[in-house]
Amino acid sequence: MRQITEILRLKYEAKLSNEKVARASGVSKGVVCKYLHLAAARCVTWPLPEGTDEARLEALLFPATAKPSRFAQPDYFEVHQELKRKGVTLQLLWAEHVAVHEEQAYRYSQYCHHYRRWVRAQRRSMRQVHRVGEKTFIDYCGPTVPVICRNTGNVQRAQIFVAVLGASSYTYAEATWTQSLPDWIASHQRAFRFFGGVTELQIPDYVPGGIIGVMCPSPLCC
Repeated sequence: MRQITEILRLKYEAKLSNEKVARASGVSKGVVCKYLHLAAARCVTWPLPEGTDEARLEALLFPATAKPSRFAQPDYFEVHQELKRKGVTLQLLWAEHVAVHEEQAYRYSQYCHHYRRWVRAQRRSMRQVHRVGEKTFIDYCGPTVPVICRNTGNVQRAQIFVAVLGASSYTYAEATWTQSLPDWIASHQRAFRFFGGVTELQIPDYVPGGIIGVMCPSPLCC
């Protein structure tokens, strides 16, 4: 920057030709022309504005340009909202993102990584901490699964029971024909055998209507 300042001074204050400026500065005539044209393009005049030091002059002549990202950034808030819909997964949303942005789309692993980092940065109204062996979260999955009899071709819908350990997210899932009390109890038993034990609390997100009366025989206990 000191050399550029000297070139500007010799040119505009001393009124020297480009050739003499080059000789006095110890650079080629082409370098002198390059810097003079750059100063003119950036509207840098002589004398320099008051208070212009080398750092300020460099910023005027060589302004930083934001490097364009070669990846198209997903709208992670929209991704987060879409994931609340039944049947929507990160892989499905990623596939839609790839279909739109093609080569500018993240690979699936990076797509998930950036989304989860975005989620961690969001403020939460409540944060739960789960101790090992404390809670099992239990629910029936909303969508059912069609089961086709290979002999008759009849289709019967199977219910999907899911149990998840709170601390590790270790998951057990199975299909049953109904959400009735016998299937409900049997699914719990098989889940506990799969986990190798029983947690302190079993927390159902939704209890089928036919089971509530068995779990809470008195209205006062609810």
